[in-house]
Amino acid sequence: MLVDFFLHLRAAQLPVSITELLTLLEALQRDLIPPSIDEFYFLARACLVKDESRYDRFDRAFGQYVRGAMAAAPLQATFPEEWFRQQLRRDLKPEDLARLEKMGWNKLMDELKKRLEEQDGAHHGGSKWIGSGGTSPFGHGGAHPEGIRIGGPANGNRSAVRVWEARTYRDYDDQVAIGTRNIQVALRRLRRFSRDGADLELDLPDTIAATARNAGALDLRLVPERRNRVKVLLLLDVGGSMDAHVRVVEELFSAARSQFQQLQFYYFHNCVYDHVWRHNRRRHAERFDTLDLLRRNRADTRLIFVGDATMSPYEILQPWGSIESGNEEPGAVWLQRLAGQFPHAAWINPEPEGLWQYRQSVGIIREIMGGKMYPLTLEGLTRAMRALARGQ
Repeated sequence: MLVDFFLHLRAAQLPVSITELLTLLEALQRDLIPPSIDEFYFLARACLVKDESRYDRFDRAFGQYVRGAMAAAPLQATFPEEWFRQQLRRDLKPEDLARLEKMGWNKLMDELKKRLEEQDGAHHGGSKWIGSGGTSPFGHGGAHPEGIRIGGPANGNRSAVRVWEARTYRDYDDQVAIGTRNIQVALRRLRRFSRDGADLELDLPDTIAATARNAGALDLRLVPERRNRVKVLLLLDVGGSMDAHVRVVEELFSAARSQFQQLQFYYFHNCVYDHVWRHNRRRHAERFDTLDLLRRNRADTRLIFVGDATMSPYEILQPWGSIESGNEEPGAVWLQRLAGQFPHAAWINPEPEGLWQYRQSVGIIREIMGGKMYPLTLEGLTRAMRALARGQ
């Protein structure tokens, strides 16, 4: 059975190895979990999935496999009743026990076995057979005030004694809308640790060696804490067409602030010119020269633009093309200066990648960036962080 499960996961494009499958088999042989499909789900995920970004893909593959296995298995009149009883007792809540009093446990189980013996196929609707809909206490999607849900979703009244196949999996794929936590997972790829500050962290290998040299007397050795020393310069497009992407950019900004200790951020509108700003309400009164950013930051700083790159090509290619202020030099010149000063740079675009070919301005900026433009998806962020990390 697990071989079929393993092949099903591989067919779902999950990079599951034989070694990980053997680890799962060993855990099952040692009885690390009770006989529960939910416990097996968590154990299988822990053994087989090593990347959080693939959790959603695993959830969907796991659900498809379980539903297929349940649909293929014929209804059996004989089933491990004692295991079934133990499983239900373990999961029942006080209110569930109260519902059982309406029908009685023994009566409920006897009735289930009786109907399994009599039923010869699938059934939908009605008040007796195991199936979907109707008012039978067995099956799913029905309206009986108590019973056992077998397969499928509930109808909303949440009155089953034991809810089968009820999970709260969250979308965690690399193409879906992403949240702050998902973004943090992707941004972690851009890390450069170094030991800095006071000696606060235990150096376990050195402590063991020093204790052994000291005839067993404990000799604690401390080292400075490891910190993420990567420096990030974040330039955020704001206003205009970016208003449609406020939520996802806010999530990216929040995740970046939590992941990078050395983070500078500034705003611009459409294209970067001779100045940027830190506060949008004071953008006309409190500006920062772009040349200062070039002077004050070393070449190993990681430069990240966030913007949809959607504007008139005139704003990029011509002097005085800015719609907000007079720029003596084209925006393309400033982008080239920034890209030249910071070779480890990336442009994150919240617009769907399939639309880029229809935006002339996107093509221009993408060419200036040397092709280093990535979509604001989990997969796109992962590629961007890997590209930025190569210079470490």
